[in-house]
Amino acid sequence: MQLEFHQVDAFSDHAFAGNPAMVYRLDTWLADELMQRIAAEHNLSETAFVVREAQGWHVRWFTPSHEVPLCGHATLAAAHVLLEKYGEASEAIAFTSRSGVLSVTRENGRLLLDFPSMPPSELGVTVDIERALNAAVVDVLGAGQLLVVLESEQAVRDCKPDLAAIARLPWPGVIVTAKGDGERYDFVSRYFAPAIGIPEDPVTGATHCSLIPYWSARLNKFTLNAHQVSARGGELFCRLEGDRVKIGGHATLVASGVLTLG
Repeated sequence: MQLEFHQVDAFSDHAFAGNPAMVYRLDTWLADELMQRIAAEHNLSETAFVVREAQGWHVRWFTPSHEVPLCGHATLAAAHVLLEKYGEASEAIAFTSRSGVLSVTRENGRLLLDFPSMPPSELGVTVDIERALNAAVVDVLGAGQLLVVLESEQAVRDCKPDLAAIARLPWPGVIVTAKGDGERYDFVSRYFAPAIGIPEDPVTGATHCSLIPYWSARLNKFTLNAHQVSARGGELFCRLEGDRVKIGGHATLVASGVLTLG
């Protein structure tokens, strides 16, 4: 059996930046174990599998070690592949997923994700979190992921967490964030998820489901520009619209090939 794959750098308008995701368009679902082994073989933060069903496209996402309920950059990558490689005629693609219906549309030369807003709730600073991050913590919140506010953009850039300690926390991953310079970026972030096989994710659309409502409330803005300040880096163009967030970005196809299964 041969399966065609495409690798996309999401949230970047050029190669070797943003977050790489692998995309498979399948005729029918493979066994869960096989999809997990394929994702482990590629060893990217996410591999997306899409199948056209009666109600439309269905998407599933796998890290090298786990299936996850929501992923932004791989959804952006999947939409880019369907539109650019497979000639999907619509200007909007609606994916069914474990997190409900997720739509992707074209806007101003970018792809725009429509995801649920997940406002975080206050949790309070603990010694375990400060020790795990090796950083002074301003605030700690939670909404599916742990969201930790640091004192400055530089503190986010300089953060060198103890990944083993991060993996022991009772959360899938930890977002660190701070206010940006207010000129180019309203806020910055990084995301660490060693417990699900991602030491640091280069650019994470799904974390912005919580980052956008958090920073919108604090900056009194509904339209925000964000930068995930990982080594690869990525730009996200964000809007809060009621109980939904819009997350825009570019996508660049960097490789295509065939996986051969004996």
